[in-house]
Amino acid sequence: MNLRNILIPVGLLVLVLAAHRSAGWPGVAAVAGGIIMWLLLHFTRLMSVMKKAANRPIGYVGSAVMLNAKLKPKVPLVHVVAMTRSLGERLSEEGKDPEIYRWTDGSQSHVTCEFVSGRLVKWSLQRPEPKEDAAALPTPETNAQTPGSATS
Repeated sequence: MNLRNILIPVGLLVLVLAAHRSAGWPGVAAVAGGIIMWLLLHFTRLMSVMKKAANRPIGYVGSAVMLNAKLKPKVPLVHVVAMTRSLGERLSEEGKDPEIYRWTDGSQSHVTCEFVSGRLVKWSLQRPEPKEDAAALPTPETNAQTPGSATS
C-alpha cells in the first residue's frame, strides 16, 4: 500500500484539529474551506486534462522523440496524459501492476511507458527501421547529360 494514501488524510485531520485548537470553529471552517479549494483545483485540472485527451485518438502523440525527452521517473500517469494530450494505448491487462501504455506518432515511432502504482518507472523509445529505398533514388550522375548529347 502506498504510504501517501495514509499520510495525506492523517495530515489533513491534524491540520483541522490544530485549527480547532488555535481558533475554534472559525479556524476549522477556514481550514476546511482551504482543503475543499485544494480538492476542487485538483479535480478541475484532472477534468481539463481528460477533456483535451478526449479530442485526440487513443495512443497518439505529436512527436514520440519529444515525449521521450520530456519524460522523467516517478511522474504520475495524469501528467504524461497532460503532456501527450492523449490517453495511452493500454498494452497490459486491466487492473494489473505494472500498467504499460504506448503512444505512437505519425512516423510510427512509439514510446512505451511502464507505470507502477500510477508512477512512471521506465520507458523506451522505438523508431522504425529506415527503408532501403536509397538504391532506387536517382543519383546526380544518372540524370546529368553528357556533352554533345541533345534532348528534344
